[in-house]
Amino acid sequence: MINWNGVEAAGYAVPTGTRSLDDLVSELSVALADPDPQIRDGAPYAVLATWIDRGTIGTARRLALGDEMAARFTHPRTEARTFAPLVLDMLVSAGDLKAGWVDDFEVWYPAESDLRGHDATVGWLHSVAHGADLLATLGLHPDVDPSRMLALAAARLTAPTDHVFDQLEDDRLARAVARVLTRQDLSEADSVGWLDAVSDRFGADRIVTPVPAHLTNCLRTLRLLYILADRGVRPTSEQPARPLRHPEAVKAAVARTLDRIVKR
Repeated sequence: MINWNGVEAAGYAVPTGTRSLDDLVSELSVALADPDPQIRDGAPYAVLATWIDRGTIGTARRLALGDEMAARFTHPRTEARTFAPLVLDMLVSAGDLKAGWVDDFEVWYPAESDLRGHDATVGWLHSVAHGADLLATLGLHPDVDPSRMLALAAARLTAPTDHVFDQLEDDRLARAVARVLTRQDLSEADSVGWLDAVSDRFGADRIVTPVPAHLTNCLRTLRLLYILADRGVRPTSEQPARPLRHPEAVKAAVARTLDRIVKR
């Protein structure tokens, strides 16, 4: 078994020896489903991200790795499922994309029921946040319909849950939606139309106390989205904020949706 901490310390150079690069990538793939957070979220993650970013891994193996991650959305363990979108995000950001990855992600994201941000034993889970990052990357890809990703965000927001987001998942999801809304080919109708599903779902509910978890999650996410529509969204922490394509229309639609939810 490779000492991945050593590979990281050596500047991510490919280890020399009898093992092929394909075998090394397979070991990294397995590591990113490991229940031990020191393995899953440690050096193997950094090595794989670096090798993908540098183009160390060939196209055929990257596509195969993407297929492995897409299949992992049905894995029985939460940590394996929730780290799959991180790897797909790496691959799509590097220029790889298969339609099946989008299809599988679209099925998994709103259906994932374990929404814990962190577990004391297995570490970071972050299904909503990790999924949001991939949603943003796909939503900005020229071969993916941004309206599809906006509808997926609405599906995640309206999915029933008893878990209140506890590790800034609402922040990550709002930022992901805002990033998609910066696409210049988005019409005004598409920029706001996805909110109809949210308004229809929650506007029809009666107010109960304590406020249900899924409603709390939705309100927090939309409130931040309003701020991002007003101020712009940073693609990364190092980059300046970019305006949404139709900021005033988005602000008005978010305000109407929030108004319908809270004034029931």
